[in-house]
Amino acid sequence: MLIDYQKANIYQKDGILVLKEVDFHVNEGEFIYIIGRVGAGKSTLLKTLYFELDVDEAENAFVLNHDLRGLKRRYIPALRRQMGIIFQDFQLLSDRTVHDNLEFVLKATGWKDKDEIRERINDVLEDVEMQEYADRFPHELSGGEQQRIAIARAILNKPKIIIADEPTGNLDPETASNIIALLRHITQMGTAVVMTTHNIPLLNEYPGIVYRCIDGHLEEITNDYNKIAVYEDENMEEEIRKVDYSTREDL
Repeated sequence: MLIDYQKANIYQKDGILVLKEVDFHVNEGEFIYIIGRVGAGKSTLLKTLYFELDVDEAENAFVLNHDLRGLKRRYIPALRRQMGIIFQDFQLLSDRTVHDNLEFVLKATGWKDKDEIRERINDVLEDVEMQEYADRFPHELSGGEQQRIAIARAILNKPKIIIADEPTGNLDPETASNIIALLRHITQMGTAVVMTTHNIPLLNEYPGIVYRCIDGHLEEITNDYNKIAVYEDENMEEEIRKVDYSTREDL
């Protein structure tokens, strides 16, 4: 298990309790949505996953087999190298080309061989279908293109988990759908994706495990979304079949 929270209390930086007794679990290759109103605790929960905020009150609070209760700060850089983090505002370096943005990350995480760096950059740009944009600057790209580069950056070190905070928040519906399709494809390689979103239609278009932050609690509501409507031609009666998408091999 990549993430295992049991009865964890989640606090904001100012000490305000936002989520109480959280049970939250992530396994390899899972695609997980976290939904809820603004201020419900979604982003705060994510910040605990990538060690921006501490978790001290919990029965269990493990991320990548490390207990967050009393986690020493010196271990955090190595743990973050096993993660990819994607933000709504892309956070690309504006004074560097796409290639140089990616090269900066690789060098910062210990890559030294120039040929290996070049090959890895080419690989991730191919994965996100942005090979021809390597020499462009962020301001020369559309929002969707910038987010694809942000995803390329997130997968550079072949992470076990990608954490995405509203990755489609600034994108039009069609581009948002393409970004989620790309993230779903990444899970087929075993990487788990945990993302917050307000774009509820995506939950039906690209089913996954669904959690909701509400009234200070986190609840799993997957079965409310992972349904397929089947219509019979003669009488148009609707049959609802619940589907366990976590075990579907064709998605």
